[in-house]
Amino acid sequence: MKMNDVMAKNIKTRLHNKKGRSQIEFIIEGFLIGIVAGLVAIIYRLLLTKAEKLLFFAVDYIHGDVVKIILWMLFLTVLAIIVGKLVKWEPMISGSGIPQVSGEMKGYLSQNPVKVIIAKIIGGTLSIVGGLSLGREGPSIQLGAMAGKKLAQVQKKGKTKEKTYISCGAGAGLAAAFNAPLAGVMFTLEEIHKNFDGRVIVSVMTAAVTADFLAKSVFGLSTVFQYNSSTPIPLTLYGLVIILGIIVGVSGAFYNKCMVKGQKLYAKLKMIKPEYRIIIPFLVAGVFALVYPKVLAGGSVMVDILVKNNFVLSALLTMLIIKFLYSVICFGSGAPGGIFYPLLVLGSFIGASFGIVCISSLGVNDIFMDKFIILAMAGFFAATVRAPITGIILIAEMTGSLEHMISISLVSVVAYVVAYLCKSEPIYSSLLEGILEKQGTKLADPSDETMLITYNVTFDSEVDNKKLNEIEWPHNCLVVAIERGHHEFIPRGYNRIKAGDFITVLINEGEMDYMNEILTEMCCDKKKKYIDNKNT
Repeated sequence: MKMNDVMAKNIKTRLHNKKGRSQIEFIIEGFLIGIVAGLVAIIYRLLLTKAEKLLFFAVDYIHGDVVKIILWMLFLTVLAIIVGKLVKWEPMISGSGIPQVSGEMKGYLSQNPVKVIIAKIIGGTLSIVGGLSLGREGPSIQLGAMAGKKLAQVQKKGKTKEKTYISCGAGAGLAAAFNAPLAGVMFTLEEIHKNFDGRVIVSVMTAAVTADFLAKSVFGLSTVFQYNSSTPIPLTLYGLVIILGIIVGVSGAFYNKCMVKGQKLYAKLKMIKPEYRIIIPFLVAGVFALVYPKVLAGGSVMVDILVKNNFVLSALLTMLIIKFLYSVICFGSGAPGGIFYPLLVLGSFIGASFGIVCISSLGVNDIFMDKFIILAMAGFFAATVRAPITGIILIAEMTGSLEHMISISLVSVVAYVVAYLCKSEPIYSSLLEGILEKQGTKLADPSDETMLITYNVTFDSEVDNKKLNEIEWPHNCLVVAIERGHHEFIPRGYNRIKAGDFITVLINEGEMDYMNEILTEMCCDKKKKYIDNKNT
């Protein structure tokens, strides 16, 4: 049998399996992934909750006792060494985990799910016991993604389906971490999967809702942030909303730059082995435990201060600056833990500081203080992560209110644009670049494995209303199916692509990032001249 015949047969088999799958099957898959990934994320969240309680118990216990303080510092050093050894054993647990998941989806990285899950849970828990300024959300996304990947491996799924399982697990992880299923779905599509395939949405939504149900069964129905957000900001104050968007946009760009710079500064400490550099933030945490414990861990104590409206401007700015610098020290070290929650805490303090100025100097009613806090969190998220839709939905779910949707959207768009004008790269893209540069990771061999990706053709895109043989496709890709309505067919050169079609393309896994960018531009963007860089 000729090689072309073998490939054609394999493609037909894969398309047949793909076509025969009903929506019920996608829902069942999402349900199973949601259970597995959700349980892993819930276990991690429970451990971090206990770890934070243990931390602040220890802070109170050692207060004023020199011997206990010395023993605590020695204990922190031991914790740091253990965490450092875990990072050395499995480097993929370093930091948030979201860049690693993104790298896996793009074909740059291949993580061992069992090692990552074990090391991330232990390392992340010990980091919070030590008081590091790290969050649970990024790690929960990575844990959920790896749980999904392992489930795909157990079920002996192919690479195409494995990517879907990873996406579903990531969404379930975020949903379980924040009690935010819609944000889990949107973050997965906007930041991880980067493709709004209707079939993927069904699976991710099911996984996220399942994980959220399990999380609420354990942690209750209350929202993460307990702010009074019933009264929306009037249109007359939208000028202040725009100003706030500019402030958090610039702040977000500065935050991203400092986070990346922090990692580079740690890398310059050549005299200290990488696994021992983590001792630095642990010892800094020990100092803060004695003099300023409010900034320890993710920032729940700081959030409680804002909820109780127990603050003055000077105290807010002091905590904001210290928390910011401490977060850079902790995250830059490579300790396992995320920046999601600390990022939102910083945003909330920017909003509170802005609110105090507006209330005291401009005569704004103090009932809008909580609104400024909520808006600043959303804007700061949009400026740093550059996923504004996710930020809008996330803050709405975390506060349990949709009353301020228009103002949140406005501040997010302004912050997004300002960060872009500041030439700030999205934080997770920058972190992924750092991982690849540090490890010298290269794309997998294009001949390793192939996978199928589906794109939705939009109106007036480059391929809209063109025959297949009239389109200049990139090298090493093959359009193997077109789905129109409820019908799917294997295309020929004379078939014309129409807006609303779903086209399935066969590509090499190792070229996924490059191909996905080009094909998305061709199928989804407005018409523009496509140049194949591989021919130039």
